[in-house]
Amino acid sequence: MKLVKIAVLILFGLSYLNSVAQEKKFTIHTVAFYNLENLFDTINDPTINDEASPIMEASESLRAEIYIKKLNNMAKVVADIGSDLSNNSPAVLGVAEVENRQVLYDLVNHPALLDKDYGIVHYDSPDRRGIDVALLYQKRLFRPINTSNHELVLFDNISRQRRYTRDQLLVSGELDGDLIHVIVNHWPSRGGGEARSRPGRIAAAQLNKRIADSLFALDPYAKIITMGDFNDNPTDYSFKKVLKTEADRDKVELKGLYNPFENMYKSGLGSNAYRDTWSLFDQVIISQSLTKRDYSSFRFYQAGIFNKPYLTNKRGRWKGYPFRSFADGGFTGGYSDHFPSYIYLIKEITD
Repeated sequence: MKLVKIAVLILFGLSYLNSVAQEKKFTIHTVAFYNLENLFDTINDPTINDEASPIMEASESLRAEIYIKKLNNMAKVVADIGSDLSNNSPAVLGVAEVENRQVLYDLVNHPALLDKDYGIVHYDSPDRRGIDVALLYQKRLFRPINTSNHELVLFDNISRQRRYTRDQLLVSGELDGDLIHVIVNHWPSRGGGEARSRPGRIAAAQLNKRIADSLFALDPYAKIITMGDFNDNPTDYSFKKVLKTEADRDKVELKGLYNPFENMYKSGLGSNAYRDTWSLFDQVIISQSLTKRDYSSFRFYQAGIFNKPYLTNKRGRWKGYPFRSFADGGFTGGYSDHFPSYIYLIKEITD
C-alpha cells in the first residue's frame, strides 16, 4: 500500500509538471537526506569506538570485501535518488552515520558517482559511536560560502554525566545562484525508550531552532532547509511545539517552517520500521520562502520517500522493511535500515 501511494504521488507530480512545462520551462534539483547505516572503514581508530562497528566485528579477512560491497550499494542509491524527475543525482545530499571524511571520499569517488564531482563538508563530532553527519554537493550546482558545526551538549538525567552525540552541521551556499542554508541533523536515538530519551531530542530541536533563528535574524526571508534522521515523527513534540512546523504550506508564516512529510506520515508512510510499526524519522523541512509559488527563484515542488523495490526486503520476517546492511552480527548485502527522503526544488527558466 505504501509503495502504491508513493507511485500515485509521483505520477500526479509528473503529470502536473509536464502540463506546466508545455508553457514554461524549469530547472529542477533534488535535495535529499540519507542515513547510510554504519558506513565505517576497515581501519581501527583508537580515538573512537569503531571496534563496535559491524565491519570491525567481521573477521579481518572479510572486512575489505564488505566495505567495497557497502560502498557499491550506497553509491547506487545516491546516484538514483530523485533521478526519475531531475535526471540527475541530488544536487545537495545530507548524510548520517559516517565514520570519517575518508569514507565520504571513497563514496564520492566511486565510479557510479565520479562524474557528479561531489564536494564534501564534514566535521568530526564527539559522538560516542564515532559517527558524524556531513553534506555532499555537486560542485557545478552548489557553492558553499560558509560552514559550521554546532555542538549538542546533553547530560544523563540520573548520572549527570555528559552524553556525547552528533553535532548539527550548517552549510550556507549558492544553489545555481540562489542562497540557501542547509542544516544536517542526526538527533539522539530512542535507546532506553521513547519517553526516557525524549529530552535529548527536544534539546536537539531547540538547538536547531536557535540555528534557524540566527539565520532569520539576518534575513527573515532566508531559504532554510533542515534535514536529517530526527528519530522523531513529524507529529512529535519536538516538531510541533519546538520547531512549530506546519503541515500545510499555505499556513506557514514568515520565519516559519513547513514539513511536507507530516501528511505522508499521517497517511501511513514511513522511512524506517521497528517491531511492525513504521516511523518517518527521515525528513526534509523548509522555511516559508521556499514554499512560495513564485518560481523566479528556487521553490519547493514536491517531497518523497525514496523506497524503490530494490531497497526493501523481499521475504522473511522483515518483508517490506528497508533492506538493511547489517543484521544478526553480519553483512546482509543490503543497503540501509532507513529509506532516503528528498524534495524537488524548481525554478523557472527565463530567456
